[in-house]
Amino acid sequence: MRVTVPATALAQAIRNPAKQARLSRLIRQAGTDLVALDAPDATAVGLLLARTGTSDIVDAHVAVCAQRAGQAVVTSDPNTRRASAAERRYRSGGVLSGGRRRWVACS
Repeated sequence: MRVTVPATALAQAIRNPAKQARLSRLIRQAGTDLVALDAPDATAVGLLLARTGTSDIVDAHVAVCAQRAGQAVVTSDPNTRRASAAERRYRSGGVLSGGRRRWVACS
């Protein structure tokens, strides 16, 4: 199973890597993809924020990464779930498309 971690979510979540052993291990795994906020993603994030009337860049980056990878979002943050749901509704009428189930890890 592949795990995608948007770098914005990692920056928001990580505070003390020495004490966050599981998170530190996760981002070093071969099956983990750490995704930077590059120019195309920044544009997609901005457009999503405009469409949804929200302002959290991290939540929107998680939603953009999940949509692109065809992955589900794993989070305890209700704002991230709302951003992801808004992106899914906008892109695919309410469902994430894709084959094999993979996960986007976020704060």
